[in-house]
Amino acid sequence: MVKRSKKALFAFLILTATLTFGQGKTTEIGFITDNDLYTSSKYDMYYTNGLELFYRFLSKNDNQKINKKITEFRIGQYLYNPRFINKEAVTINDRPFAGYLFAEAGRSFFYESESVLKTDFQIGFIGPNSLGENLQKSFHDIIGYKKVYGWENQIHNALGLQAHVMYSKKMFPSEHNDFVDLNWQSEANLGTIFTGVSTGFMTRFGFKKLLPIYDSNLHDASVSANAQPNIREFYFYIIPSVNYQFYDATIEGSMFNDTSPITFDLVPLRFNGEAGLKYRHNNFNISYSFIYRGKELKDPGIDTNKGYFYGSIRLGFLLK
Repeated sequence: MVKRSKKALFAFLILTATLTFGQGKTTEIGFITDNDLYTSSKYDMYYTNGLELFYRFLSKNDNQKINKKITEFRIGQYLYNPRFINKEAVTINDRPFAGYLFAEAGRSFFYESESVLKTDFQIGFIGPNSLGENLQKSFHDIIGYKKVYGWENQIHNALGLQAHVMYSKKMFPSEHNDFVDLNWQSEANLGTIFTGVSTGFMTRFGFKKLLPIYDSNLHDASVSANAQPNIREFYFYIIPSVNYQFYDATIEGSMFNDTSPITFDLVPLRFNGEAGLKYRHNNFNISYSFIYRGKELKDPGIDTNKGYFYGSIRLGFLLK
């Protein structure tokens, strides 16, 4: 009886381990935080803070050409301000104060060819309804940073309705390399807050063997129905791109009214760049990105507006 009991216990433990470790991780939760303080404590300007919370999960897929489909939901807030936010510079503005608060739903398609198609839709608010002023002033108080002046000049309230699409295609697929790949990447935004297009090339340089795009955290494809025991990825990536911006409500104000106290005309053609490190160990994703944005608006006459940069940190946790 003792031997039988031991055998039964051993079989139960093996079955439990198989069910526990043999299952995929089909959902991911996490957050993204952007701030210019992540690159320099000296500069606090233009796109000054962003926060997004996300939840994504694996969706049903019956298309053999598609490796996986992923559905995602986000809520987020972006904050913008001029270069100078001290009391003496309230009348000196080289960009409007603006906040954008939104909710997002999207679907991503990861193809066996390692191409990617991402689509998403947003609804939200720009202006005081975005609660941007409250958040920035509270954050500066908490960390003991300088007080912010000038939010009375922010862009006025407007409804945000946005559609976004991104397409990425792997270049030279027949020339396979375990540690380097090149992808052409283009995206477009259409809506009442942002309308523009951009295109460029994304390169990954792996410190470990690169995962296929449809399993990589590059475009948020870590979730999987299949077990991935002891999986790791660690790579450097870089994306230079050209952007043509047709409309930006955080700079020009609402397209439905002309009541915002301070607005500017756009510089439509810009050069943008992004580079960073992404890492995954089993159920944990983390990345840091350095992001540069070219000059966005025409010089208001005080000769301060220029290109700028900020940092982005992303953390994600995979769940059953």
